Amino acid sequence: MGARVFISYSHVDEALRDELEVHLSMLKRQGLVDVWHDRRLLAGEHLDWTISKELDEADVILLLVSPNFLASDYCYKIEKGRALERHRAGTARLISVILRPCDWTHTDLAKFLVTPKDGKPITQWPDRDEAFLDVTQQIRRAIEALDVAGEPNDVHNYIEATAVEAVPEAPTMPRSSNLRLKKEFTQADRDNFLFETFDYLAKFFQGSLEELQTRNEGITTRFRRIDGDCFTATIYRNGDKVAGATIRVGGTFSANITWLGNDSGEANTHNESLSVDNDAQKLFLSPMGMTFGGPGRDASLTQEGAAEYFWGLLINPLQGQR
Repeated sequence: MGARVFISYSHVDEALRDELEVHLSMLKRQGLVDVWHDRRLLAGEHLDWTISKELDEADVILLLVSPNFLASDYCYKIEKGRALERHRAGTARLISVILRPCDWTHTDLAKFLVTPKDGKPITQWPDRDEAFLDVTQQIRRAIEALDVAGEPNDVHNYIEATAVEAVPEAPTMPRSSNLRLKKEFTQADRDNFLFETFDYLAKFFQGSLEELQTRNEGITTRFRRIDGDCFTATIYRNGDKVAGATIRVGGTFSANITWLGNDSGEANTHNESLSVDNDAQKLFLSPMGMTFGGPGRDASLTQEGAAEYFWGLLINPLQGQR
């Protein structure tokens, strides 16, 4: 039997918990983990008693930290409190996973190692898969350090089949938490995601430019919305222009958001672009990979990740100046 892993989370973050479970699949296939969360409660089980029992028997306790987690008395006071007690006693390993930006640094969790790397929230990583991979690797290390899972199965010798369960006919029947089905995305879904991302980029750049100017003496900035499908960003240092960009959606490249490394507002040319793609569960943005050192074509960027990527293209050369 693998290490018992308890997941504490707010139900608002259930979709992110599902993504994490997908990334834990290899640990499950190897027989290294047995994951439990409250969606595995059976009909008729006592909620508080069962959760308390699972918390007390877990080898690894994952706290999926978000604003909603911190706002939940049950998550924050009861589950986090018990997790800290067991971690300090050395009877379990506590791992905090920062899902979304929140004030976790002012909690007692700040005294312990958090994931992903540097406590950067999952939703702010350019490629969310990389963030969850970092979390998964930390969990694997914790299990190895605890030495509670035994030797991994030879994962090449079998294919794990999904159990087929009869439709429950009575409220006492158990059910799986693995109920995700492949999602179908229409062209309207893809177009909405594209234009929502562009609007998010515009707000992100406007807010970032204003904050950059506020924080740095001698820096002035300009955000200019040319029209509904294009905006420019400009940075000046002591009155001299040092960086600029034009970001556009649609046009000649109708299914893309394009980046041009100057603030000319020129159309029909670009240095980088993002297109909408999808996997079985979500829509994401794929870069052309035209910039050196940027994410490759196989990256799956969130809207936040796309914004950070384009912002980096604008500000990185400026940060490298002396």
